[in-house]
Amino acid sequence: MPSPNLFMAPFMIWSRLAWKAGEMAISSAQVIARRTGRLALSGTVPDASDQREFSLMGREKAEAVMESAQAMAAHALLLNQQFAALVLKQMMSASVTLMSIASSRSAGESVERQMKLVRDTMTGSTAAASKLSGSAARIAHSGMKPVQRRVSANARRLGKR
Repeated sequence: MPSPNLFMAPFMIWSRLAWKAGEMAISSAQVIARRTGRLALSGTVPDASDQREFSLMGREKAEAVMESAQAMAAHALLLNQQFAALVLKQMMSASVTLMSIASSRSAGESVERQMKLVRDTMTGSTAAASKLSGSAARIAHSGMKPVQRRVSANARRLGKR
């Protein structure tokens, strides 16, 4: 039987992701308010400082999107390898159990081995689902990290003015 931590880990990872998303939403609101205010006050001809800030907005968004995509792709590649290994391991385990069922000497032994197959399959599937959920949250977190880093830095920088 898998440990209870295996089933709590995805919950904790998703909770952390939600917390980080909330922090990012608050920082984003501050940055948007400050930049929108600057945009409104700059008038039709923004000065050099405002032009740099407005140029920075677009460049940062493009860079954050690229970094997020790269981080998520790297995590997804690793995840694919891990799940391929998990599938192979479960297939081998099931093959061994199926062979033991086929070589059973009595009906009772066959039923016992079939029950083991079902138990192992259910346990393995549950553990795999838990790992998949946690892995999906980690991918989302890695994709959010570059955006959050920039938003937090902008909130600090623009808050000083």
